[in-house]
Amino acid sequence: MKAAVGVVLALLLAAAGAAAQEGARSLGSPAEVKACLNCHDEPAVTDILHTAHGVKGDPRTATADAGCQSCHGDSEAHMARPADGAVRPPPEINFSGPNVSPVEVRTRVCLDCHEGGARMHWPGSQHAAADVTCTNCHASHPRQDPILSTLDQAPVCFTCHAEQRAAVLKPSHHPVVDGQMTCADCHNPHGSVAPFLLAAATVNDTCYGCHDEKRGPMLWEHPPVQEDCSLCHTPHGSIQASLLRQRPPYLCQNCHDSTLHNSQPFSGASIPGGAAPSRMAVLRACLNCHSQVHGSNHPSGIRFAR
Repeated sequence: MKAAVGVVLALLLAAAGAAAQEGARSLGSPAEVKACLNCHDEPAVTDILHTAHGVKGDPRTATADAGCQSCHGDSEAHMARPADGAVRPPPEINFSGPNVSPVEVRTRVCLDCHEGGARMHWPGSQHAAADVTCTNCHASHPRQDPILSTLDQAPVCFTCHAEQRAAVLKPSHHPVVDGQMTCADCHNPHGSVAPFLLAAATVNDTCYGCHDEKRGPMLWEHPPVQEDCSLCHTPHGSIQASLLRQRPPYLCQNCHDSTLHNSQPFSGASIPGGAAPSRMAVLRACLNCHSQVHGSNHPSGIRFAR
């Protein structure tokens, strides 16, 4: 009889201990994503399971070992059941919302995995200096990160770069808003050794990525072409053809003002209807004759006419 009573007491004590543990236990093991999905089962969260970040079998992710906590921190207080009437504390690391974590904390989480390659120049870059963090541009939970889409990347950049947004809407522009190229085709947003976060070392090298027919050396070279394409062209958009900063002949006469023929700068008076019409002031102006303005390999192309 005493043995039976002892067994019953032992079972009661075990049950009481289990109940105590139940009241204090966490929602699940940090290594199990389903522990978080018990509460966060909306598509805005669960879509991450269809992305590279949610692949447990990929050793490059920590999903198999740490689940959501691989990015959001251990979050022990958040995982524990709160007392009756108490508000559950937020996760240790938040990427948005009223309890958003400091910029350096959010950035460090991403760079723990994405630090090399094209992101090696992030520390000290213009974006980092402006307190921009990865999640200002990237979204890790959706199945398709908008900024990785050719059509959707530019609107993300334009949320900060309004001046460039206005430029690409001008008549002459690179086909960024048309979805045929992206900002990242010319710029490396994660940092660069070149000015303006250019993807290549110089402005010209960046342009030659698409316009390699303008690359020299040539028999007859136009000095501003070899120096910097942006001396004549504006990259984001222009009201002039071919992204020119000004229309010829005004653009040309910034340098060629008094040394060769047509030494007097043209004005509006030279346009048809003015006091002295001149064919050199309309249409393609200087380019009517100097058509090979980027350079020429013709033996008689010293003046870029052929």
